[in-house]
Amino acid sequence: MNQLLLLAGVVIVACILMNRIAAKLPLPSLLLFIGLGMCFGVDGFFKIPFDDYELSEAICSVSLLFVMFYGGFGTNLKTAKPVMGKAFLLSTAGVVMTAALVGAAAHVLLGVGWMEGILIGSVIASTDAASVFNVLRSKQLSLKYNTDSLLELESGSNDPISYMMTILMISLVSGEQISLAGLLLKQILIGAACGFLIGKASVFILNQIDFGMKQGRTIFLFAAVIVGYALPSVAGGNGYLSVYLCGILIGNRFIPDKKEMVHFFDILTEIAQMVIFFLLGLLVTPSQLPEVFVPALLLCLFMLFIGRPVSVLAILKPFGASWQQIGVVSWAGLRGVASIVFSIYVVLSGIPMTYNLFNMVFVIVLLSLAVQGTLLPVVSRKLEMIDKNANVMRTFNDYQDENDISFVKIKITDNHPFAGKTLKEIEMPPGVLVVLLFRGQETMMPNGDTSLEGGDLLICAAPAFEDRENLTLYEVEIDKNHKWRDKPVNELDQKAGVLIVMVKREGSTLIPNGNTIIRQDDLLVFRRQKHAKQAHG
Repeated sequence: MNQLLLLAGVVIVACILMNRIAAKLPLPSLLLFIGLGMCFGVDGFFKIPFDDYELSEAICSVSLLFVMFYGGFGTNLKTAKPVMGKAFLLSTAGVVMTAALVGAAAHVLLGVGWMEGILIGSVIASTDAASVFNVLRSKQLSLKYNTDSLLELESGSNDPISYMMTILMISLVSGEQISLAGLLLKQILIGAACGFLIGKASVFILNQIDFGMKQGRTIFLFAAVIVGYALPSVAGGNGYLSVYLCGILIGNRFIPDKKEMVHFFDILTEIAQMVIFFLLGLLVTPSQLPEVFVPALLLCLFMLFIGRPVSVLAILKPFGASWQQIGVVSWAGLRGVASIVFSIYVVLSGIPMTYNLFNMVFVIVLLSLAVQGTLLPVVSRKLEMIDKNANVMRTFNDYQDENDISFVKIKITDNHPFAGKTLKEIEMPPGVLVVLLFRGQETMMPNGDTSLEGGDLLICAAPAFEDRENLTLYEVEIDKNHKWRDKPVNELDQKAGVLIVMVKREGSTLIPNGNTIIRQDDLLVFRRQKHAKQAHG
């Protein structure tokens, strides 16, 4: 036991240190975690024999469910709304098309049977949420036409379809008598119903119940995520679909202490990704990989240049997507942990396969991460798809300060009451301290004798507000149909307990007054007191 704990601690420390190195490399950091696992494995430096597929499947499945939930939790539906239809088709019809095309390629190129080929295609048909999120966010890859949202939404939602097809094909190849329509309907209906009900119930409980402990809501949400996956799985439904839908419903509603939840699941999913990729690297036997390298390379090249592009083109072109967007979405079809986990399901089913499916899928994932993941930023730049004015990291809608000290800026105009006075002549509230003064290109450390002039910018420090029980800040985006569009603030029908604190407009922040006109595409930041209703358009 102590040896296992020592190994776990050493591995996590090594992953953290490697992540700092990976940030400076063009390679996705997940590749380094796989490499670290291989170093510890039977053919590596530490020669640890590990071939427990059942344990690996259990650990990876549990880790993957938190990655899936957090992918849904972090999906901003307002940002993703313009691309939801495209993402839905890519994550459903796109997965089926890719599986069929890869299955045909496996039959023609590798000589396997049609059923076995489609099973291989089903395992590797989905793009991987962990891989896509990792590349987009680590490389700060903001893309035009909401393409980053499209990729995140697609990769977060297509694993359940790939999972269902894999389970279906395992049943068919093994000769089980099943109802195709019945199995798919059961998987989808139970998974969707459980995700919806658990998500809605969780939002209600989180808003209405005082748990009596500081991190009670975060612990409750952790348990709700586990139930959101396990309950439909026990009932014969799709647990991954359920937990992803549950994450979307909870993440896009107001809940108290969301920032603490974000921090918790940030850490949890980072550890989950490290564990998954390290464990898969530990599980594989590198000396066996050359046997499947050629077939894996052929299928990877087929997916990269034919299978994925054809399915993306068939789905996006009718929406009027540009060739540049189609090119980026086609290239961004990264394979990852989900495909490897699904290959483990096939191995555990005992179905005889022409090739070692786990090893072959492992090589495909390595090639996908190494080639597609590494070159995605380059391809995006070459196709002129980088949006320099967007921020791929802007996902969550909750504002809460994290420091004990807050900083406030005060712009001194010629008519400002502070103009012409020294700091010692100004009565500042207790606890407020002027820490910096910007005058033109000059930065000054002011003292009591510093005289203020028009055009100065003061930076003041003050204790942060700590009693957040009855105060939360949240955002509302003004679209073309919002009832507040083109109205001044003093005419808005604001409900009790709600006050507009600031307006974000075209990259700048405004402190509104009664005469401020609300415009389309404004982002309003509200003060919300407990039990106040959220403003809707």
